[in-house]
Amino acid sequence: MAVLPFTPVWKTLISLVPCLVVEWGIYRFFVRRTFSWQSLKYMRESARQTILHMILIAGSILFLIPFAWLVSTSLKDDSQMSRFPPVWIPTQQDKVRLRGVEYPVYWVEYHGNRLRVAALGDVAHGVRPVEVISKGIYHGQRLWIPSTAMHEVRHFAPKWQNYSDALRFLPPETHYGLVFLINTVEITVLSILGALFSASTVAYGFARLRFPGRDSLFMLVLATMMLPSAVTMMPVFLIFRWLGWIDTLKPLWVPAFFGSAFYIFMLRQFFLGIPNELEDAAKIDGCSFYMIYWRIMLPQIKPALAAVTIMTFMGAWNDFRGPLIYISSPAHETLAYALQLFQNAHGGEPGMMMAASTMVMLPVLVLFFFTQRYFIEGVTLTGIKG
Repeated sequence: MAVLPFTPVWKTLISLVPCLVVEWGIYRFFVRRTFSWQSLKYMRESARQTILHMILIAGSILFLIPFAWLVSTSLKDDSQMSRFPPVWIPTQQDKVRLRGVEYPVYWVEYHGNRLRVAALGDVAHGVRPVEVISKGIYHGQRLWIPSTAMHEVRHFAPKWQNYSDALRFLPPETHYGLVFLINTVEITVLSILGALFSASTVAYGFARLRFPGRDSLFMLVLATMMLPSAVTMMPVFLIFRWLGWIDTLKPLWVPAFFGSAFYIFMLRQFFLGIPNELEDAAKIDGCSFYMIYWRIMLPQIKPALAAVTIMTFMGAWNDFRGPLIYISSPAHETLAYALQLFQNAHGGEPGMMMAASTMVMLPVLVLFFFTQRYFIEGVTLTGIKG
């Protein structure tokens, strides 16, 4: 293969051909004649599942790299921020206390010996004064070592102080970011309640109730999904200004009580999949439409409600445009908007910036980690009837 006039990639692909031929021969003349068709089917299915899992694992690792870099950077000290190649494991330089003063520790090669030294001063004319701290004949001696020959002695030590510094550098009136957190939690909880109530009631009406123009009205609701948010931004802002809600939290959660076309469509598909016999039996028992909706229908669509909850939570928690438009006072800022302001003030300190970003996104990750099963179930079952 080395003498073939091809690039390394083509050489590798060409070298795979005889390997595949040999494997096919082994399977055709030995494996296939030795095992039954049931065993072969099981082997093929196992091989397929193994390949699929390997692909999924590789994809998950690829998507986890940015998050791993975020967490790793939030735990580094300033000396590791701009190193190339990048440093993934946060470490800190060892220090030693001599005569009541702490000095950084390095290792150097001196006359064939590897010594641990404490740097006593700054670099002057390319050399640096050090004191040997290793045991041996050089212990306690002071030397002048070229700075290029000195190597830091480091150990694994995440710098958790970045998180406390990020909170400490917030404005005092925010009480270490507690004001931002309370505002964000209030908006998120009210948005979730509004989305669940409005979308479920409207979807139930479109799916289980019969009234003139129902299908046309449902198509009109779906048509609102084609309107870009930039088109309605100014009219909505004028409405909220006329109501006197500017610089309050109401514009950020009140619209959730008016329903979302996507959530209505998704819940309607779930309601259509519930057998009519359950509703008929409830009517015979004397249940009203409201009781049927509350006691019969809602328990049947828990996966869809969980999916709506998760998507609403992520949308409200990470909303930046809404606070940017309607909020002007620090007392009403949310975490996403405060994070942008923090970046403008401390963007030159990556450790604190990444620590603040990690704290903001951590609740979303925790929620999705523990509820991903309901989220996937709610999304994949949308549209299934019968």
